Order: sequence, then structure tokens, then C-alpha cells
Amino acid sequence: MMLAAAMVSLVLVESASAQSASATQNLNLAVNTVYKIATSGNPSALTITTGNAGTDALTSVSDNSTTYSITQNFANTVKITANLDAALPAGYTLAINLGSTKGTSAGTVDISNATSASALNVVTAINKGADASQPIGYTFSALASAGTLSSTSKTVTLTISN
Repeated sequence: MMLAAAMVSLVLVESASAQSASATQNLNLAVNTVYKIATSGNPSALTITTGNAGTDALTSVSDNSTTYSITQNFANTVKITANLDAALPAGYTLAINLGSTKGTSAGTVDISNATSASALNVVTAINKGADASQPIGYTFSALASAGTLSSTSKTVTLTISN
């Protein structure tokens, strides 16, 4: 009797394990265009405090403490432009230099007169992907003949586009 019960039990287990069930789902997948640029913060104040006697050009000051990162998936190559919110007065120069491992840096670019209508290329030919923690360098210079400049705030805009 036990043997018969064991055989019935075995048949029931085999029948139960032979059954299967499945379900399907259809998905729609997409990746939208992504252009992202971010900076690590703001550079220190750039204050000129000295110069050389007999020279109109005062001693320039620099800051290389900030970085930028980008991600882009749209175009084979994109560029980064830079501009100020308003041009600097004559005799004062602000230059920017962005490094890049995925594109071509324009080197040191004078953005003193670059406004949103006249933004200048600072990195070109940036391939798809990401470029993280790339250096941003600023150099501020002035002519003694331009006079003093009260502490003034300027906004530099970096824009990624194709």
C-alpha cells in the first residue's frame, strides 16, 4: 500500500513539474538627445595688486581651481562656447582656457568683449560621450592707463551646442 501511494505521489509530482506558464510584454525604448554641461563651482576673486615700474601692463592674475564636465549623445561632434553677461571696459582683459580629452581646446581665448550675441568657441570637435573634470583656467589682466576697477561681478556662460 505504501509503495502504491509513493508511485501515485511520484506521478503527481512529475505531472506538476511538467507544466509551464509564460507571459510576454512589449516595450518601447528610446534615448533622447542629451546635452549636459556643469562646472565644479566658482573661481576665486581675480584681483590685480601690482605691476612693474615703467610698464603699462599690470601683473595679471590667474585661477585654475575649477573644472567642467560634459555629456552629449546627439551629434558626432559638438562645441563649447564662452561669453560674458556684458563686455569689460577697454583696458581690461579676461581670458579663459578650457582643457578637453574628447575635443580640441582653442587654448587661451580673450572673452573680454564676448557677449551672448558673440560667444566664442573654446572647445570644438567634442565627440559623443562624456568628458569629466576638465580644467578651466582664467587670466585677468589690466593696463595701468585703464585706471582702477571697483570690484565687479561678471557671469561667464559656457554653452554646449552642435
